[in-house]
Amino acid sequence: MEQTRRPQDGFGHYIRDLVYGALDGAITTMAVVAGTAGAALPPRIGVILGLANLIADGLSMGASNYLGLKSELQQAGRSIREEAPWRHGLATAAAFVVVGALPLLGYVIGPMIGQPVLHVAAALTAIALFAAGAVRAPFVKRPVWKSALEMLAVGAVAGAAAYGVGALASSILGG
Repeated sequence: MEQTRRPQDGFGHYIRDLVYGALDGAITTMAVVAGTAGAALPPRIGVILGLANLIADGLSMGASNYLGLKSELQQAGRSIREEAPWRHGLATAAAFVVVGALPLLGYVIGPMIGQPVLHVAAALTAIALFAAGAVRAPFVKRPVWKSALEMLAVGAVAGAAAYGVGALASSILGG
């Protein structure tokens, strides 16, 4: 069985980094929004924690991908200069911040249209994950709907878990 190689350049070369960053950005930021809503905390808290998550976790994800790939290259005796792990780290961080910012827009759009922040944030996150999965589809040679639903399912499970933890912690700790 022939192993398929990763594209050496272009968007396809960074697909792993982009999927990793986008999925984690959407999920962790949505988890902050869902956890805040589940705990019935003021929206101000959700915005503050969401922004802190977006910056700190985005930087952490990018740096972790950079150092992980650099370590892998060093271990294999491959050229760090040729692969430029910093570009992979940057792709991960950028995808994290761009896609991860979407759930926070629920705090802006929700009140403007008279809808709960959680519902708007969940809808924006679902759209973002579905779109990321659709963009991913041709690179992984899967139907768009399958790739999109796979990303969406992972996000839905994580968001529901965050909401549940927020609600449970609030009831235990007295909210």
